[in-house]
Parts: sequence; C-alpha cells; structure tokens
Amino acid sequence: MSIDKRILALDFGLKRTGIAISDENNIIASGLKTVDSKNLMVELHAIVREKNIGVIVLGEPKRLNNTHTHITENVHILFEVLKKEFTLLHIVLYDERFTSKMASHAIAMSGLTKNKKQDKALIDEVSATILLQSYMCSI
Repeated sequence: MSIDKRILALDFGLKRTGIAISDENNIIASGLKTVDSKNLMVELHAIVREKNIGVIVLGEPKRLNNTHTHITENVHILFEVLKKEFTLLHIVLYDERFTSKMASHAIAMSGLTKNKKQDKALIDEVSATILLQSYMCSI
C-alpha cells in the first residue's frame, strides 16, 4: 500500500455503519460519519472517490471464545461484496472485539450530555475509529 492512500474502517451493523478514516500518513484515525447500512455502498463509492482510499478495514465481530456472533455471517457477505465492488482496494477483515464497549466507555468519560452519550450513531462512529486505530497500530 502506498503511504499516500488513506485507510477507511467500517463498524457494520444491520441498521447503521460507523465509518472512520485515517489521516494522509495513516497515523491517526478519525470518525467520519455513521450511515444507514442500506445506503452503505453509495456512501462508500463517494468516499473512495473523494478521499483517496487504498484500504478498507471491515470489523469482524467475534465472541470472547472466538466464535461467530449473530451478525458475523452478514459481515462475511459484505466482505465478499466489497472485494467485488472495490477491486483496486485492499479489503481486510479485522477483529473488532471490545470496540463497542471501548467506544461506550470513551463517550461516557467525554463529558457529553446524557442524550449524546446514548447516541448509537456516535457509538458506531467511535467504534470504527477505535477499530481503525487498532488496525493501524498492528501494521
């Protein structure tokens, strides 16, 4: 992967998907947005076009004992779709255990209002950001 290509991370859910993006040097992850999952492919095509993306990291949900969750199969289907839709990009499945819990904790400690702390879209975006930062630290 060229250093000038950015990395995108997805925290996929059946209703919403949190999206995070790296800086140009792939050092810092930032939340980008949360989208309705039914609009995900349209959003991804626009982001890939506009933001010079080279890698998409898709969070793979697993239980503590490394078994699949209720949504893992949907994520694997999305993984195959992404590989077909974005043939010039590197598509990666990455373990996302604990990202939602870490996101909820980070938001709880942030000083936001109670309503904002319970905003599931914000949790999804922060989860994607934690996922991306973890991935970047591992490469």
